This record gives sequence, structure tokens and C-alpha cells, in this order.
Amino acid sequence: MKRSWNFIKYLLVAAFVVFLYSITSERNMKRKVTKVDIEFVDENPPFITLNTVNKLLIQSQDNVTSINKEALDLREMENRLKKNPMVRDAQVYVSVDGVLGAKIEQRTPIARVAGSPDYYLDADGKMMPLSEVYTARVPLVIGNSKVNFKKATELLFKINEDPFLKNSLIGLNFLADGSVVLQLRKQEFKVYLGQVEGVEKKLQNFKAFYKKSKEDNTLKGYKLINLEYLSQVVATKL
Repeated sequence: MKRSWNFIKYLLVAAFVVFLYSITSERNMKRKVTKVDIEFVDENPPFITLNTVNKLLIQSQDNVTSINKEALDLREMENRLKKNPMVRDAQVYVSVDGVLGAKIEQRTPIARVAGSPDYYLDADGKMMPLSEVYTARVPLVIGNSKVNFKKATELLFKINEDPFLKNSLIGLNFLADGSVVLQLRKQEFKVYLGQVEGVEKKLQNFKAFYKKSKEDNTLKGYKLINLEYLSQVVATKL
């Protein structure tokens, strides 16, 4: 009998807790959104304005404070944000005190490709439109990069992974035969890479040549650095 009474008390307490939780939850969901908190979690400057993000979140509503928390569809909001061409990923949440939050990861451009119109190539190897808000400081790709988009992308990935090349390179010219010419920041000479095959070895050769020439103070005396041959670097003087 005592065991049965303890069990009944346990059920009553559990039912009371569930009742209180349901009331609290219902009241919480009927609360209105108080404000929107937007956070860009990547290191890039904003390619999309806060106003645009707000519009994607609340859509047809004139004011965020007019929205009940129960009316929010967080998954739909996330999907709207992810459809924006500047957004790589997004997470939307609502806090207990009524703050509608959005954490946004933007796409990261690694090169700008000259075309009709111009576009960025991002870190995932996908085309990305230019932003009306901010212009990324990335190498400009001209010429016939569409001849072999995959190889061009692989080359840009390797350059982006190398701190020296990433900071030094300002342009790539893809010639009709598939060979590539590089242009470095603050240097008058061109770097003829040749075909993309064997690019890792070619870039290693160039960095070793660059370091040695800089130590000898002879960088300004060259017109063309030819990396076409894997076993050597051929430098043409002015």
C-alpha cells in the first residue's frame, strides 16, 4: 500500500511539472520578438548588408516586434538565407527573451574572373557573383580560364594555400594553349608557369629562386621568370 501511494505521488508530481512546463512554454511562444541579432562568423568583410539579412529573415513583416515567436519558422528562415549567393551557411535561433538571432558564414572568394559579367571563384570552387557592398582583394584571372576550369581552380587552390603566393599574386593570365602567366605585386617581371601540370614543383622552384634573388638584391634585374621546366628556372634579364 505504501509503495502504491509513493507511486501515485510520483505521478502527481510529474503531471504537475508537465503542466507547469506546458503553460510556461505556451506563454513563451506567445511572446513577441524583441529584436534581431545578426552575427557574421567568418573573417571576411560583409558582402551582404544587415538590412538585406533582416529582410530575408522577416520577409513581409514591417517590424520584427510585430512577430510572435510561435509564428517563426526557423528552418525556412535558414533556407532563405542560404539561397542568397553571398551566404555559405546560416543558423537561425530564437532566445527565451525574444531575440531572433542569425549566425551567418559568408562565401570566401579566392579569385576574380574577368568575364561577362565578372565573377568570383570561391574557396569551394564555385562561382560567386560580385558584391555591391564590398570588393574582395583577390587575384584577377584573365584570358581563357574557361578552357579548363577544373585545372584553373586547382591552381588557384594551391596558390591560396600558400601564404607567400597568396599575398604576392595579383593576376593570372590563362593563354589559349592552356599555359599560365603570373603577375606579382610590386614586381616588374612576369612569371611564365607553362602548363598547370607539375605546378607544385614549379612553384617550389620559383619560391627558392625568389628567396635567393631577393637575398642577392637582383629581383629588379629580371624581365621574365620561366618555370616551364621542372628541373630548372630560366630567368631573362632586362
